[in-house]
Amino acid sequence: MYNWRKLSEDDREYVLAERKARQFPWHAPPHFEYVGEKTFIVTAACFEHQPIIGRSSERMAERENKLLKISHDVSTCVFAWCVLPNHYHLLLRTAYIAELLKLLGTFHGSTSFKWNGEDGTRGRKVWFRAVERSMRSKRHFFASLNYVNHNAVKHGYAEKWQDWPYSSAKQYLDSIGAERAGEIWREYPVLDYGKDWDPA
Repeated sequence: MYNWRKLSEDDREYVLAERKARQFPWHAPPHFEYVGEKTFIVTAACFEHQPIIGRSSERMAERENKLLKISHDVSTCVFAWCVLPNHYHLLLRTAYIAELLKLLGTFHGSTSFKWNGEDGTRGRKVWFRAVERSMRSKRHFFASLNYVNHNAVKHGYAEKWQDWPYSSAKQYLDSIGAERAGEIWREYPVLDYGKDWDPA
């Protein structure tokens, strides 16, 4: 999605043709209909990955708290989360993913208005759309769990999982212990998880 401007005209035509053939939105992540309770990783980013969430620690903490409240309201379990200055991830189980995405859309609208007022940037596009992916296997779930908890380290915001205050990582380590977390990390490696999910 963020690489669209970097694509050649031929590549853009190819990507659009693929999306049209699959009946996906042309320039947005597709959403699917799901039946029953499933586990998802949900991701949303500030437009062009600008660090708008991270303008202050108060803004980061407020967003984390609000995201967790929204998630708990429509989920049976929130397994992991990470809020960074320019994006966030949630790993949760719900039968109401469409409702969750709608609530996140409302959340994005209200925070856009508030932050643009605070920053004196009325009209600025703050968010790109949220995207969900359902877990396909036990391996996918645990790799996703590792990915979310590792995200602050991956992006250089912390040296250790427990150093980043706006995530589930410390709580996760406290609950299962560093030794067991290390075993899960080695058994379900992140590798290139999340790389080039959506090239358009």
